[in-house]
Amino acid sequence: MANRNDTAVVLREEQLRALIYKVRGVEVMLDRHLADLYQIETRALKQAVKRNRRRFPEDFLFVLEESEIDMLVSQSVIPSNKVVMCEIL
Repeated sequence: MANRNDTAVVLREEQLRALIYKVRGVEVMLDRHLADLYQIETRALKQAVKRNRRRFPEDFLFVLEESEIDMLVSQSVIPSNKVVMCEIL
């Protein structure tokens, strides 16, 4: 992966694993973490998915239920109850 300055960004496996959560029995990444990996804004990622729905698997993303958001907030994974989108890995 390259950053905005076209220099390589190296992630250790444990750093990447720390961004993966288990929700509904599936390993997922939060939209903001995936956007960070691609070095784009979260809104740009969501817009790309929305505009190119056919290019993504049907189960590529889902919106968390309130109880799932509360669980992630309580674990300090996300800072608030703001609705987030998850990408299934």
